[in-house]
Amino acid sequence: MPGPPETIRSAPGLGGFARPDRAFFDRDTEQVARDLLGLWIVRSSPGTLRIARIVETEAYLGPHDRASHSSRGRTPRNRSMFGPPGHAYVYQIYGLHFCLNVVTEAEGHGSAVLIRAVEPVAGFPGPTNTRGPGLLCRALSIDRTLDGTDLLGEELFVAIPDNPSPFHIVRRPRVGVDYAGAWARRLLRFYIQASTWVSRK
Repeated sequence: MPGPPETIRSAPGLGGFARPDRAFFDRDTEQVARDLLGLWIVRSSPGTLRIARIVETEAYLGPHDRASHSSRGRTPRNRSMFGPPGHAYVYQIYGLHFCLNVVTEAEGHGSAVLIRAVEPVAGFPGPTNTRGPGLLCRALSIDRTLDGTDLLGEELFVAIPDNPSPFHIVRRPRVGVDYAGAWARRLLRFYIQASTWVSRK
């Protein structure tokens, strides 16, 4: 796959970063999960700019997907998942770890892509483990205060790499959703085959 898909149209943003536009996120969730691979997630805070390459994602397709949070209906916890495409849905697990999701498709649909692993690119103070959704959120200082954030904004956003390289995508079942029955076996986890930053292969 030759880096960013042809569907990306650049939008202006912080520091000259090229961005996918809103229409990139307002598409089939499984396709967005694939197309996010190789793109950057950028975290900007006062005095700090951290950039990481997305290397692993999981698609959660909507209320009919038994592994999806939206299958329980709209709640105070998951309301951002039903929001406009291209916004962040951030939730906490085990009272300790945060997970970053990218909301997809039409507002009210309740679908999103979980960012499972990233590769540090720039701005990290030293060796950093980002092989997992909780670890990457810790490294990028992402918590519930960023829930609902517009990912076309300036604080947390998706960007297009300067010089993307081709890669091969691997499809596997999602992780940690055994309770979802047949939905747990669906091949809705995607990762870059050659990456050493994937949470598990």
